[in-house]
Order: sequence, then structure tokens, then C-alpha cells
Amino acid sequence: TEKTISEHLFTCNCPDPDLIIRTSGEYRTSNFMIWQGAYSEWVFTPVLWPDFTKEELRGAILEFGRRERRFGKV
Repeated sequence: TEKTISEHLFTCNCPDPDLIIRTSGEYRTSNFMIWQGAYSEWVFTPVLWPDFTKEELRGAILEFGRRERRFGKV
């Protein structure tokens, strides 16, 4: 069941992320947290991780705040 799978993940004691930020300009997720991120919002940025600043984070959070989350519903 979904619960059984969730209980056996390395992240079982962590809440699922609301926001995932993908740096470097890539638009592929590379199977990163595919179960936990099913209902996450993704922000893709061209900035490389070493250059990711507080301002970049703030921008991603502001973008996240403008989105209408539907959690898989249409």
C-alpha cells in the first residue's frame, strides 16, 4: 500500500517537501524524490548551486507563494 511504501523510505520520518528547487538550468528531475515529491511544487533556476543566494531562495519562495496548489486534483 502507499502507507507501506512510505514507511520504508529513508525519509519516512520527514514530511514530504512542499517546494523542490532544481538549480543549474536542468529541467529533468533525475528520479530525485519521485515518491516524496509527487505533490511538490518545482522551481527550476538557471543558477548553479554554488551561486545560489538568499535572493534566489527568496525568489523561489515568492514564486511558490503565487501558485495554486491542487495536490493532484484538476
